[in-house]
Amino acid sequence: MADEIVNRVANSQLKTIDLEELYPQGTRTTIDIKNWLFQELILKETEFREHLKNHDWGQYKNHFVALTCSSDAIIPSWAFMLITTYVFPFSKKVVVGNLTTLETSIFHDIITHLNIEAYKNKPVIIKGCANKPIPETAYIQLIEKLQPIAKSIMFGEACSTVPLFKRIN
Repeated sequence: MADEIVNRVANSQLKTIDLEELYPQGTRTTIDIKNWLFQELILKETEFREHLKNHDWGQYKNHFVALTCSSDAIIPSWAFMLITTYVFPFSKKVVVGNLTTLETSIFHDIITHLNIEAYKNKPVIIKGCANKPIPETAYIQLIEKLQPIAKSIMFGEACSTVPLFKRIN
């Protein structure tokens, strides 16, 4: 009788988390407000409000939106808050910053609400090699969430992992 090939990975308690599988669908959009400023530098409230009133906010339906100003203008906080009152009814999320800031915020929300009960006292692999823009901070937040409950944490693929943490009892 030939030796049976046993998939020890499939039969183990090993759990894998792939942040790429949690990546939410939706267009990521940057709104640069410099064109709504006088000479791209000065916020004149009346003109600024007029730009906001006349802008087509419906184009951001189901978008994740990053608000920014690419000029060296000093923008008061209320300006980004005011823009948010217009875009929020259409968008999935709004942040002030660039697309990296946006992705970081999106994944913060995902990891905060991630049910980790299945990883309790189990060896966990955090899958690497993502093809989507997973922010580095998301991996750090995931470690913070898993470390108190996981038996061990590794990074990579089941065939080639880097050990990161092992609970010593």
